[in-house]
Amino acid sequence: MSRVRIINLPKIQDLRGNLSFIEGGAHVPFPIARAYWIYDVPGGEARGGHAYRTLHEFIVAVAGSLDVVLDDGCEVRRYTLNRSYYGLYVPPLVWRSMENFSTNALVLNLASGPYDAEDYVRDPAEFGALIARAGGDA
Repeated sequence: MSRVRIINLPKIQDLRGNLSFIEGGAHVPFPIARAYWIYDVPGGEARGGHAYRTLHEFIVAVAGSLDVVLDDGCEVRRYTLNRSYYGLYVPPLVWRSMENFSTNALVLNLASGPYDAEDYVRDPAEFGALIARAGGDA
């Protein structure tokens, strides 16, 4: 899990309200090619349940909270995201599931590439085989 990390974002405090931002090339360790967001997740539902072959991702709980459960083939770790001024960097070949969304949670995902259905690994057995070929912590 050594490649996964929480990244603090700038936080500018002001009596009128705080401001945080993300700049490509400065705050995430990859060029940002796509942004998407997850919202209106019904209670008890989970998202994700897959890995990417080559895509890098940065996940921010812009509002509310969620848990991101990551598995790199050697270790499983849960990250609770509940602040808009930090995010979770997830490299390729890490299985991710998102769960425990709070009411009105808004999650911003920044990705290193455009949507590509072929980049998804949705079968846990295939994921295990890819990790084995990569030599463990890919």
